[in-house]
Amino acid sequence: MKHKIIFTALLAGSSLAAFAQQNAKPEDTEIWSPVPAVVTPGKVPGDAPSDAIILFDGKNLDEWVATNDTTSSHKWKVDDKIITVDKTAGDIQTKRRFMDFQLHIEYRIPSNITGSGQARGNSGIFLAALPWGAGGYELQVLDNYNNKTYVNGQVGSLYKQAIPLANACRKPGEWQTYDVIWTAPQFNEDGSLKSAARATVLHNGVLVQNNTSLIGDTPYIGKPEYRKHGASPIKLQAHGDKSEPISYRNIWVRELGQ
Repeated sequence: MKHKIIFTALLAGSSLAAFAQQNAKPEDTEIWSPVPAVVTPGKVPGDAPSDAIILFDGKNLDEWVATNDTTSSHKWKVDDKIITVDKTAGDIQTKRRFMDFQLHIEYRIPSNITGSGQARGNSGIFLAALPWGAGGYELQVLDNYNNKTYVNGQVGSLYKQAIPLANACRKPGEWQTYDVIWTAPQFNEDGSLKSAARATVLHNGVLVQNNTSLIGDTPYIGKPEYRKHGASPIKLQAHGDKSEPISYRNIWVRELGQ
Protein backbone atom coordinates (compact mmCIF):
# COMPACT_ATOMS: atom_id res chain seq x y z
CA MET A 1 0.00 0.00 0.00
CA LYS A 2 2.82 2.38 0.94
CA HIS A 3 4.52 1.92 -2.47
CA LYS A 4 1.20 2.55 -4.23
CA ILE A 5 0.76 5.86 -2.39
CA ILE A 6 4.28 6.98 -3.29
CA PHE A 7 3.76 6.04 -6.93
CA THR A 8 0.45 7.90 -7.01
CA ALA A 9 2.10 11.00 -5.51
CA LEU A 10 4.84 10.87 -8.10
CA LEU A 11 2.31 10.63 -10.89
CA ALA A 12 0.41 13.59 -9.46
CA GLY A 13 3.58 15.65 -9.20
CA SER A 14 4.54 14.75 -12.74
CA SER A 15 1.12 15.71 -14.02
CA LEU A 16 1.25 19.08 -12.24
CA ALA A 17 4.71 19.78 -13.70
CA ALA A 18 3.52 18.85 -17.19
CA PHE A 19 0.45 21.08 -16.76
CA ALA A 20 2.62 23.99 -15.61
CA GLN A 21 4.98 23.50 -18.53
CA GLN A 22 2.10 23.45 -21.02
CA ASN A 23 0.76 26.69 -19.60
CA ALA A 24 4.11 28.46 -19.34
CA LYS A 25 4.79 31.55 -21.41
CA PRO A 26 8.08 32.57 -23.07
CA GLU A 27 8.17 35.80 -21.06
CA ASP A 28 8.18 33.81 -17.79
CA THR A 29 11.90 33.19 -18.33
CA GLU A 30 12.88 36.45 -20.04
CA ILE A 31 15.19 38.84 -18.20
CA TRP A 32 15.27 42.46 -19.42
CA SER A 33 17.56 44.21 -16.97
CA PRO A 34 20.20 45.19 -16.18
CA VAL A 35 21.11 45.82 -19.80
CA PRO A 36 24.76 44.95 -20.66
CA ALA A 37 26.96 47.92 -21.56
CA VAL A 38 27.52 48.55 -25.24
CA VAL A 39 31.14 47.90 -26.24
CA THR A 40 32.29 48.64 -29.78
CA PRO A 41 34.77 45.99 -30.91
CA GLY A 42 37.96 46.83 -32.79
CA LYS A 43 37.81 46.94 -36.57
CA VAL A 44 40.05 43.89 -36.94
CA PRO A 45 40.99 41.10 -34.50
CA GLY A 46 43.50 42.39 -31.98
CA ASP A 47 42.33 46.00 -32.15
CA ALA A 48 41.31 47.47 -28.79
CA PRO A 49 37.56 47.67 -28.11
CA SER A 50 35.99 50.94 -27.04
CA ASP A 51 36.20 50.31 -23.29
CA ALA A 52 39.85 49.21 -23.24
CA ILE A 53 42.67 50.97 -21.41
CA ILE A 54 45.49 51.42 -23.92
CA LEU A 55 48.78 50.48 -22.29
CA PHE A 56 50.88 50.81 -25.44
CA ASP A 57 49.77 51.95 -28.90
CA GLY A 58 53.18 52.56 -30.43
CA LYS A 59 53.65 56.13 -29.24
CA ASN A 60 55.23 56.19 -25.78
CA LEU A 61 55.59 54.45 -22.43
CA ASP A 62 53.55 56.95 -20.44
CA GLU A 63 51.56 54.12 -18.85
CA TRP A 64 54.72 52.37 -17.61
CA VAL A 65 57.45 52.82 -15.00
CA ALA A 66 60.67 51.00 -14.22
CA THR A 67 60.02 48.34 -11.60
CA ASN A 68 63.27 48.84 -9.72
CA ASP A 69 62.82 52.64 -9.54
CA THR A 70 59.39 54.03 -10.34
CA THR A 71 60.82 57.57 -10.46
CA SER A 72 63.44 56.71 -13.09
CA SER A 73 63.10 57.86 -16.70
CA HIS A 74 65.27 54.95 -17.85
CA LYS A 75 62.79 52.58 -19.45
CA TRP A 76 62.70 50.42 -22.55
CA LYS A 77 63.20 51.61 -26.12
CA VAL A 78 60.30 52.73 -28.30
CA ASP A 79 61.00 52.79 -32.03
CA ASP A 80 58.90 52.12 -35.13
CA LYS A 81 55.79 51.69 -32.91
CA ILE A 82 57.25 48.81 -30.89
CA ILE A 83 58.89 48.40 -27.48
CA THR A 84 62.19 46.55 -27.38
CA VAL A 85 63.37 45.15 -24.07
CA ASP A 86 66.32 47.02 -22.55
CA LYS A 87 67.96 44.48 -20.28
CA THR A 88 70.08 47.16 -18.63
CA ALA A 89 66.93 48.98 -17.46
CA GLY A 90 65.31 45.97 -15.80
CA ASP A 91 61.62 45.14 -15.73
CA ILE A 92 58.86 47.64 -16.45
CA GLN A 93 55.35 47.67 -15.01
CA THR A 94 52.11 49.57 -15.41
CA LYS A 95 51.45 52.67 -13.35
CA ARG A 96 47.89 51.44 -12.93
CA ARG A 97 46.90 48.53 -10.73
CA PHE A 98 44.35 45.91 -11.68
CA MET A 99 42.29 43.09 -10.24
CA ASP A 100 40.36 41.01 -12.83
CA PHE A 101 40.97 41.82 -16.47
CA GLN A 102 41.14 40.83 -20.12
CA LEU A 103 44.60 41.48 -21.57
CA HIS A 104 45.80 41.58 -25.17
CA ILE A 105 49.53 41.77 -25.87
CA GLU A 106 51.73 40.99 -28.87
CA TYR A 107 55.40 40.04 -28.86
CA ARG A 108 58.11 39.14 -31.36
CA ILE A 109 61.14 36.94 -30.95
CA PRO A 110 63.87 38.43 -33.18
CA SER A 111 64.64 36.49 -36.34
CA ASN A 112 68.34 36.39 -35.41
CA ILE A 113 67.67 34.85 -32.00
CA THR A 114 70.46 32.72 -30.52
CA GLY A 115 70.77 30.50 -27.49
CA SER A 116 68.83 27.44 -26.42
CA GLY A 117 66.44 26.29 -23.72
CA GLN A 118 65.55 29.04 -21.27
CA ALA A 119 68.29 31.26 -22.73
CA ARG A 120 66.45 31.91 -26.00
CA GLY A 121 64.06 34.85 -26.19
CA ASN A 122 63.15 34.67 -22.53
CA SER A 123 60.77 37.22 -21.03
CA GLY A 124 57.57 37.05 -19.03
CA ILE A 125 54.25 38.76 -18.48
CA PHE A 126 53.49 39.05 -14.78
CA LEU A 127 49.71 39.19 -14.61
CA ALA A 128 49.98 40.64 -11.12
CA ALA A 129 53.37 42.02 -10.10
CA LEU A 130 54.31 41.78 -6.43
CA PRO A 131 57.25 43.44 -4.63
CA TRP A 132 58.29 40.26 -2.83
CA GLY A 133 59.11 36.60 -3.39
CA ALA A 134 58.78 35.46 -6.99
CA GLY A 135 57.65 38.93 -8.04
CA GLY A 136 54.13 37.83 -8.92
CA TYR A 137 52.37 35.40 -11.25
CA GLU A 138 54.22 34.88 -14.54
CA LEU A 139 52.91 33.86 -17.94
CA GLN A 140 56.04 32.68 -19.73
CA VAL A 141 57.38 34.22 -22.94
CA LEU A 142 60.06 32.16 -24.67
CA ASP A 143 61.04 30.93 -28.12
CA ASN A 144 59.87 27.32 -28.24
CA TYR A 145 59.79 26.99 -32.01
CA ASN A 146 62.06 23.93 -32.32
CA ASN A 147 63.58 24.78 -28.93
CA LYS A 148 63.08 22.35 -26.03
CA THR A 149 62.95 23.15 -22.34
CA TYR A 150 61.12 21.86 -19.28
CA VAL A 151 57.45 21.86 -20.23
CA ASN A 152 56.21 23.78 -17.19
CA GLY A 153 58.56 26.58 -18.23
CA GLN A 154 57.90 26.76 -21.96
CA VAL A 155 55.91 29.50 -23.66
CA GLY A 156 52.26 29.39 -22.64
CA SER A 157 53.03 27.99 -19.19
CA LEU A 158 52.11 29.63 -15.94
CA TYR A 159 55.71 29.41 -14.90
CA LYS A 160 56.68 26.22 -13.04
CA GLN A 161 53.00 25.45 -12.33
CA ALA A 162 50.84 24.78 -15.37
CA ILE A 163 51.99 23.07 -18.57
CA PRO A 164 50.36 24.61 -21.69
CA LEU A 165 47.76 22.53 -23.51
CA ALA A 166 49.59 23.07 -26.81
CA ASN A 167 52.72 24.62 -28.34
CA ALA A 168 51.34 27.28 -30.69
CA CYS A 169 54.63 29.09 -31.39
CA ARG A 170 55.27 30.98 -34.59
CA LYS A 171 58.73 31.25 -36.13
CA PRO A 172 61.16 33.85 -34.79
CA GLY A 173 60.64 37.13 -36.62
CA GLU A 174 56.83 36.77 -36.68
CA TRP A 175 54.49 38.63 -34.35
CA GLN A 176 52.64 36.49 -31.81
CA THR A 177 49.65 37.21 -29.58
CA TYR A 178 48.49 36.47 -26.07
CA ASP A 179 44.89 36.98 -25.02
CA VAL A 180 44.40 36.46 -21.30
CA ILE A 181 41.49 36.41 -18.87
CA TRP A 182 42.90 36.95 -15.38
CA THR A 183 40.96 36.48 -12.16
CA ALA A 184 42.94 37.85 -9.23
CA PRO A 185 43.17 35.89 -5.98
CA GLN A 186 40.96 36.96 -3.09
CA PHE A 187 42.00 36.94 0.57
CA ASN A 188 40.24 36.91 3.91
CA GLU A 189 40.87 39.62 6.49
CA ASP A 190 43.33 37.39 8.34
CA GLY A 191 45.41 36.95 5.17
CA SER A 192 44.25 33.42 4.40
CA LEU A 193 43.31 32.56 0.83
CA LYS A 194 39.63 32.99 0.01
CA SER A 195 39.82 32.07 -3.71
CA ALA A 196 42.79 31.19 -5.92
CA ALA A 197 44.01 33.15 -8.93
CA ARG A 198 42.83 31.78 -12.27
CA ALA A 199 43.96 32.33 -15.84
CA THR A 200 42.61 31.48 -19.27
CA VAL A 201 45.16 32.04 -22.03
CA LEU A 202 45.02 31.91 -25.82
CA HIS A 203 48.38 31.90 -27.61
CA ASN A 204 48.08 32.87 -31.28
CA GLY A 205 44.39 32.04 -31.02
CA VAL A 206 45.00 28.58 -29.53
CA LEU A 207 43.76 27.77 -26.01
CA VAL A 208 46.79 26.94 -23.85
CA GLN A 209 45.40 27.53 -20.33
CA ASN A 210 41.74 26.75 -19.60
CA ASN A 211 40.60 28.56 -16.43
CA THR A 212 43.70 27.27 -14.68
CA SER A 213 43.90 27.75 -10.91
CA LEU A 214 47.26 28.77 -9.48
CA ILE A 215 48.49 27.38 -6.18
CA GLY A 216 50.48 30.53 -5.47
CA ASP A 217 53.06 32.79 -7.11
CA THR A 218 55.56 31.49 -9.69
CA PRO A 219 59.08 31.19 -8.22
CA TYR A 220 62.12 30.02 -10.19
CA ILE A 221 63.29 28.05 -7.14
CA GLY A 222 61.08 26.64 -4.42
CA LYS A 223 57.37 26.20 -3.88
CA PRO A 224 54.58 28.61 -4.82
CA GLU A 225 52.91 30.53 -2.02
CA TYR A 226 50.18 33.11 -1.54
CA ARG A 227 50.60 36.31 0.44
CA LYS A 228 47.74 38.75 0.84
CA HIS A 229 47.62 41.58 -1.71
CA GLY A 230 45.13 43.64 -3.66
CA ALA A 231 45.16 45.32 -7.07
CA SER A 232 48.57 45.02 -8.70
CA PRO A 233 50.50 46.26 -11.76
CA ILE A 234 51.09 44.20 -14.88
CA LYS A 235 54.83 43.68 -15.37
CA LEU A 236 57.02 42.82 -18.39
CA GLN A 237 60.25 41.04 -17.62
CA ALA A 238 63.73 41.96 -18.80
CA HIS A 239 65.25 38.51 -18.45
CA GLY A 240 68.97 38.28 -17.90
CA ASP A 241 69.73 35.67 -20.56
CA LYS A 242 72.24 36.66 -23.25
CA SER A 243 69.97 36.18 -26.26
CA GLU A 244 68.86 39.08 -28.43
CA PRO A 245 66.09 41.20 -26.79
CA ILE A 246 62.48 40.63 -27.80
CA SER A 247 59.85 43.27 -28.64
CA TYR A 248 56.26 44.05 -27.65
CA ARG A 249 53.42 46.03 -29.23
CA ASN A 250 49.63 46.62 -29.13
CA ILE A 251 48.99 46.20 -25.41
CA TRP A 252 45.55 46.88 -23.97
CA VAL A 253 43.47 45.76 -21.03
CA ARG A 254 39.77 45.67 -20.12
CA GLU A 255 38.91 45.75 -16.44
CA LEU A 256 36.30 43.15 -15.51
CA GLY A 257 33.69 43.63 -12.79
CA GLN A 258 33.89 41.72 -9.56
